[in-house]
Amino acid sequence: MLIEIWSDIMCPFCYIGKHQFDKALNALPFKEDIEVQYKSYQLNPEYTHVEGDSTYGFLSRSKGISMEQAKEMTNHVVQMGKQARVHINFDTNIPANTFKSHELIHFAASKGKAKEMKERLFEAHFTEGLNIEKLEVLVQLATEVGLLAEETKEALQTDRYATAVRQDLHEARQIGIRGVPFFLFDRKYAVSGAQGVEAFTEVLEKSYQEWKDNKPEITNN
Repeated sequence: MLIEIWSDIMCPFCYIGKHQFDKALNALPFKEDIEVQYKSYQLNPEYTHVEGDSTYGFLSRSKGISMEQAKEMTNHVVQMGKQARVHINFDTNIPANTFKSHELIHFAASKGKAKEMKERLFEAHFTEGLNIEKLEVLVQLATEVGLLAEETKEALQTDRYATAVRQDLHEARQIGIRGVPFFLFDRKYAVSGAQGVEAFTEVLEKSYQEWKDNKPEITNN
């Protein structure tokens, strides 16, 4: 059964939601029957990192609030992360355009490493304070999940997966996705936001049972 997940690397709720979803899925006996496909989404496609810019500064400008208000606003997100066993550090977090990181996830998917690449990017962005807009950072992260440096660099420099990213973004608009994370189960059930493990478990079990009941039987002639 296919589950499609639209998310953005600079979205903390996507990081939290991924962990909650993974925890729910890994506890189920049918997890091997599930195919997860990661789809691209950009919360701030026009943003380009300027040296010295911070997440607090970005939030202050984009929402018209003070730096102190921006810091207060992120406190509950940090606490949510802790509950999901995700470490988010906004003090060192570097805002970045995520288009290239989405290209990297598509490249990793072609090598069977999408899940590992997605997790490594989230960790680098939210925990380690790395600038995921930089090519050298992306290449290094790719090697850490087992991808070849030169092959990764060539894929990113030639924009080989740019069309795939744009297709994901277009599909999100067609479906009517307004926020992420957005989980689509077997093209029938949708879950939006960083839900709890129980909520993901419930939808997983329901959608899987329906998929299994409607799955055509294979008979040997």
